[in-house]
Amino acid sequence: MNHPLVSIITPSFNSSRFIEDTVSSVLNQTYPHFELIIVDDCSKDNSWEMITAFSKSDVRIKIYQLEKNSGAAAARNYGIQAANGKYLAFLDSDDLWDQHKLEVQVKFMESNNYTFSFTNYNMIDEKGNTLNKTVTCPSVIDYNSLLKNTTIGCLTVMLNIEQLGKPVMPNLQPEDTALWLKILRNNNKAYCLQEVLASYRIVGNSASSNKLKVAKKMWIVYRKSENINRLKTSWYFVHYAWNAVKKHYL
Repeated sequence: MNHPLVSIITPSFNSSRFIEDTVSSVLNQTYPHFELIIVDDCSKDNSWEMITAFSKSDVRIKIYQLEKNSGAAAARNYGIQAANGKYLAFLDSDDLWDQHKLEVQVKFMESNNYTFSFTNYNMIDEKGNTLNKTVTCPSVIDYNSLLKNTTIGCLTVMLNIEQLGKPVMPNLQPEDTALWLKILRNNNKAYCLQEVLASYRIVGNSASSNKLKVAKKMWIVYRKSENINRLKTSWYFVHYAWNAVKKHYL
């Protein structure tokens, strides 16, 4: 098997509580051919000092700091432009990877010549304890199915940017889903590696923890980003809402 470089994009804002565990889950990967690009969004805690120390301990860790607080999409886009790898992966500063994640997923991508893949994942609480919830995804997702079920976890995605080009995350939350839709709109498909290879941390005050606000933002993505009429938006939104309930509560 070839050993292509994977560029991992990690935005950081006031992440000192969790980022050490996140970085450790990357450094513990069985696949060593990666660069971890951490972009600090003007943190007000000691995140930048911690990130600086990480970069001195391993040359694969590359760090940047935005000039002004600009949000996760801007931080990710900065990191994407700095990426040197064939593959692009995403890991937020409070989430974790299984140690085999990169090895298994790169093989999955290379063996099948996929441009877009993702995996199943678990949910954990702020202390890292399991919530006994696993998000199990369909084997294949296209544009229409993603409109109905936003099941792709950003922390699990891997993109072949030699084939897709370097993407730009829209400054429109949820920016990751908006990007996946943009990619899949061009007749691409996303393929799920049916293994649990990541852990998504539920943090009480995070943007994703307020489900009503997330739902409102998803409505805006349908209407403004995807230019879907109100009737079709309502139809997609019903499916989206039901799938969100199943993912988080059933």
